[in-house]
Amino acid sequence: MNSGLDRLLTEPRRLLGGARVGLLANPSSVDKHLRHAVDLLHAHPDIDLVRLFGPEHGLRGDAQDMVSVGDGRDAVTDLPEVSLYGTTEASLTPKPEQLSGLDVLLVDLQDVGARYYTYAATMAFCMRAAGRAGVRVVVLDRPNPLGGVAVEGGGLMPGLENFCGLFPVPQRHGLTMGELARLYQQAFGVTCELEVVPCEGWTRAQYFDATDLPWVLPSPNMPTLETALVYPGMCLIEGTCLSEARGTTKPFELVGAPFVDGRRLAEELVRLSLPGVVFRPCVFRPTFHKFANQTCGGVQLHVVDRHAFASYRTGLGVVWAVKHLWPEAFGWRAEPYEFRRDVPAFDLLTGLPAVRAGIDAGAPFAQVMQEALAGTETYRAARPGALLYA
Repeated sequence: MNSGLDRLLTEPRRLLGGARVGLLANPSSVDKHLRHAVDLLHAHPDIDLVRLFGPEHGLRGDAQDMVSVGDGRDAVTDLPEVSLYGTTEASLTPKPEQLSGLDVLLVDLQDVGARYYTYAATMAFCMRAAGRAGVRVVVLDRPNPLGGVAVEGGGLMPGLENFCGLFPVPQRHGLTMGELARLYQQAFGVTCELEVVPCEGWTRAQYFDATDLPWVLPSPNMPTLETALVYPGMCLIEGTCLSEARGTTKPFELVGAPFVDGRRLAEELVRLSLPGVVFRPCVFRPTFHKFANQTCGGVQLHVVDRHAFASYRTGLGVVWAVKHLWPEAFGWRAEPYEFRRDVPAFDLLTGLPAVRAGIDAGAPFAQVMQEALAGTETYRAARPGALLYA
């Protein structure tokens, strides 16, 4: 199959003409032969690449989560690099002078199919800014690694908009970046001149390993497709005191804390009848991030049936179970999260404060799940009009 980048390179004159081009990219922005978009576009005689933009983790992907990145110049091409993840919330949106002189902004980023993954928010901010500046946005599409069929999760209460959730889109949204861009325009009023270059040969039922495209880490803690598979639920762990296992080789597949007994947790999770997954009791020791160099008890998620597996339900189940078993030791993240300090991080991730309130009140898990799935009416109504693939 061919990604949007592969297709662009076969017909650059039609898509770009004599345009002055900016490129929003990161290490995952490669063609099917692992050649990077910066190198390919800069060397192409029919493409005038004049400026580079990098999202969270940076153009080279070397910065950890929530670590600011500065502007710079590309070491090979000497093109200016604009960071869209600095020290302030304002840094998330390109400034008018950073778009000045551009005719087209290309967006080529590999998403992982989860609302929290910040590249889609960066794309939305760029679309808004480009619309104001009269710059056309061209999204070079890539497959959703989790396929485009299953959808899980809830919406977003007004006032909880944040960099991990700008719009009431479910946590596992079942769309590609190009489809998200269309949805943002059609349902949420994001205005710009938009063109999507679709993938060629991808169908909605395909997971990433059914394509012949290479997997390149789209962020430092997304090493494999297996990580992406659990992420729509296990990213919720970021909003708690538990370790999501950053600082190990299995981020988001492992979860725990020094106070957790992995065997008790695994037994409690079995009682929740979570489909498609086996919980293996284990211990791990993160080398950085939460509980660095401390031994954590916990479980590893082993997905045994990806089609039955419900990642968001599973992530909520883990949080509910730990709170149920160790109510005094468990806690919610209190530190600022993605430029917001006025709302608990867990509420920003679920988008629905009633979920956290239910867990705190000791509500049955079925009731917590019912609260967690509310508020997707706008998304479900607009989704069919955004789809690009059979």
